Amino acid sequence: MRERVGPAMSKMSSMAAAVLLVLAVAWPLLCSAQPAASMPPPSPPAAATNNSRLEKAYVALQALKRAITDDPKKLTKNWCGPDVCSYFGVYCAPAPDDSCQRTVAGVDLNHGDLAGTLPEELGLLSDLAVFHLNSNRFSGSLPQSLRSLHLLHEIDVSNNQLSGPFPEQLLCLPKVQYVDIRFNNFCGEVPAAIFDKKIDALFINNNHFEFTLPESFTKSTASVIVLANLPRVGGCLPSSIGDMAGTLNELILLNSGISSCIPPEIGKLNQLTVLDLSFNSIAGTLPDTIGNMRALEQLDVAHNQLAGEIPESICELPHLKNFTYSYNFFCGEPHRCLEVPRIDDRQNCIAGRPDQRPGEQCLSFLHQPKVHCDAQGCIAPPSPPPPVHAYPPPPY
Repeated sequence: MRERVGPAMSKMSSMAAAVLLVLAVAWPLLCSAQPAASMPPPSPPAAATNNSRLEKAYVALQALKRAITDDPKKLTKNWCGPDVCSYFGVYCAPAPDDSCQRTVAGVDLNHGDLAGTLPEELGLLSDLAVFHLNSNRFSGSLPQSLRSLHLLHEIDVSNNQLSGPFPEQLLCLPKVQYVDIRFNNFCGEVPAAIFDKKIDALFINNNHFEFTLPESFTKSTASVIVLANLPRVGGCLPSSIGDMAGTLNELILLNSGISSCIPPEIGKLNQLTVLDLSFNSIAGTLPDTIGNMRALEQLDVAHNQLAGEIPESICELPHLKNFTYSYNFFCGEPHRCLEVPRIDDRQNCIAGRPDQRPGEQCLSFLHQPKVHCDAQGCIAPPSPPPPVHAYPPPPY
């Protein structure tokens, strides 16, 4: 067992440094906030400190320890006694409203391979700023009491076995900036209000959500939005996507069931470095306004229904390192595109390039009705054929 604990502790120690860095940045920003009222805790042990915050933390962390059914790396082995600040993965700091009292500011048990559930008593950690539990085996739902964590800055419960509807208690967290619930089994609708929150990063990919991109999507101030591998999402890319120009750095919508054109207003996203729209039902042409996205480094539009020619302005982007447009129906690409450090143009209809679609497949696509999109960026249904006028048969 010692051999298993050693590497885990080494890895976790590097994470500890990362958590302390997050706390160093986030904690001063939270010091003006008042801690939320929380549920009355069970009686702490007689040896507990007189610090009521740490007494409540003891109740919360002992409840979490009891709810853990498997701890193969023995990460909670030293979770004994009232000195919660000495617990592995627990980080204390002066309270934001009383520097003379210490409080639990962070919990980080990432990559612990822990199994169990998350108890309601976690809501007693009312000064918590960082809550990291990624890459474990926690199941069940997120406790409703998390809505009491009014100072929470980061929550990362990704790569677990959590389930149930979207945890709407996250909408009640006024200070949260980083939300990562990817690689779980959450399902159902995603509330449009999540895109109205002033958060910096939103990762909800690889769940079982079913919803349509709401109008509020383009109101998000996040710098990173990942909605990948949610094939039952759907919706369109609206022209208002340009409104995200002030903050958006990465937008990843691969395999999200989007049926849309790419609006020319996307070219306003001049701070975007990563754009991934692959494995959707995006049609039409690539707008040459993408050539205005001067910060773009990675562009992936593979496995769609795009056609026409690749605009040369895209391939002239100064920072573009990876341009993937395979498995579409493009018929031409400027020579400048071949100078991009990494491109993938396979399975298109580009004459003279290797590994293209069969000619008959390209001809069949060209004979399909031309794609039109409405003002919302959605693919409009094809126009009906002109009416056929019936004439009476000529008399004999």
